[in-house]
Amino acid sequence: MTAKAAPKISLWEFFQQLGKTFMLPVALLSFCGIMMGIGSSLSSHDVTTLLPWLDTPFLQAVFIWMGKVGSFAFSFLPVMFCIAIPLGLARDNKGVAAFAGFVGFAVMNLAVNFWLTAKGILPTTDAAILKANNIQNVIGIQSIDTGILGAVICGIIVWMLHERFNTIRLPDALAFFGGTRFVPIITTVVLGLVGLVIPLIWPIFAKGINGLGYVINGAGEFGPMIFGTGERLLLPFGLHHILVALIRFTEAGGTLDVCGHQVSGALTIFQAQLSCPTTHGFAESATRFLSQGKMPAFLGGLPGAALAMYHCARPENRHKIKGLLISGVIACVVGGTTEPLEFLFLFVAPVLYVIHALLTGLGFTIMAVLGVTIGNTDGNIIDFVVFGILHGLATKWYMVPVVAAIWFAAYYAIFRFAITRFNIKTPGRDIESASSAEKAMVGAIGKSGYNAPAILAALGGTDNITNLDNCLTRLRLSVDDMSKVDVDALKANRAIGVVQLNQHSLQVVIGPQVQSVKDELASLMHTVEA
Repeated sequence: MTAKAAPKISLWEFFQQLGKTFMLPVALLSFCGIMMGIGSSLSSHDVTTLLPWLDTPFLQAVFIWMGKVGSFAFSFLPVMFCIAIPLGLARDNKGVAAFAGFVGFAVMNLAVNFWLTAKGILPTTDAAILKANNIQNVIGIQSIDTGILGAVICGIIVWMLHERFNTIRLPDALAFFGGTRFVPIITTVVLGLVGLVIPLIWPIFAKGINGLGYVINGAGEFGPMIFGTGERLLLPFGLHHILVALIRFTEAGGTLDVCGHQVSGALTIFQAQLSCPTTHGFAESATRFLSQGKMPAFLGGLPGAALAMYHCARPENRHKIKGLLISGVIACVVGGTTEPLEFLFLFVAPVLYVIHALLTGLGFTIMAVLGVTIGNTDGNIIDFVVFGILHGLATKWYMVPVVAAIWFAAYYAIFRFAITRFNIKTPGRDIESASSAEKAMVGAIGKSGYNAPAILAALGGTDNITNLDNCLTRLRLSVDDMSKVDVDALKANRAIGVVQLNQHSLQVVIGPQVQSVKDELASLMHTVEA
């Protein structure tokens, strides 16, 4: 929602916004992965042998249907990214931007197909020639498989064209083609030309990605630790999605032949093996970057930190912060959303957060060394059950509770020692935090459970907000005057943290209910403007 013309964004802010757009396809991918996981595991021979009552025509048809439907996200992942990026980045006419994203992706691949045909490489069914030129079937078009990176580049180009031309005015004779109708037209021309260039420059991109993959994979068992620690360290800045997408969907996360097709990216490999009927088990080289690495910290470590913060709070304040900590643990363990807990100590004890990042990375390495093979994206209890337990002992799921228990004890000991030794002001440690908790429950509480009018006032009011958006757990705002933002008032109204990126850009960490809070703020702003 845009209230007024936003200030020009910096490169840093652009990458943050770009990372946010990844969440739409990734959320669908996570859900489809769960459907595939349940469908493939409950229709497997091992499970039906163990539970014969599942081996009925009706149930097996349901499980196979779940696997087929779940494979949608894997099959069309690049085009989903190319649609989601302009959709998420566009300020106005988002539907036109999304439509142009699909047009651009299709035209780009058709242009690549034209180039390959003109060069005599296509048409062919020779597997050796197709592999040598990295040619795959992309939305029904034989084209160079540029994967997610190609889709991201295409999506950014479409967004730039949309922002430049969605309000263009043409001469009266051509007025029908002006405005938003011009966006897919100019997209067709520009992406048609880009498609002619891709066969010439893509080998350079591929070498760069392969080089990054070589560095990470060349680190051996420490490769997952580099990834896991880096992802946590980038999270406060909102840039972790970039690193995650690189490992999950490009050659940097590995390349493997699955069911006769070369597949790149850790998550893509896992999803391909999940849907391949002839594949038994999952590649350790891929799963070491996936859910299993998060589980020690998510299922054990952070709950241990929460318990330490509870025990370190003043006795008279514990009942006031209990709900905050319990909801944070539930979000972490069940939903795989860690920020509600992490932002309780990130700003008051950055060193603790660095230790948390290192222990998270170490969890990735430990899981890899132990040979655990649990995939998907979230690292929560759902992934543990669906992709671990339901796929049998071969995934070594039984190691997760053991390591998680060790991480729980380690986090609890480290956090309790640090909080008491250095008097870190985690929730409930002083009288002010108790009064803040009380203030949070006073006022016009909306369906979100938050006092939206108070939050809007703390942000300086409607006139101070030039752009309002949200990601998975945070409000992302552009403000006209940062001095009008009352950080203490935001925290008094249950904001977990406030991150000021520059003189105009601000992030307010809310938690899982951020979408509802954003919608309530947008409604209030619209009412004031009306």
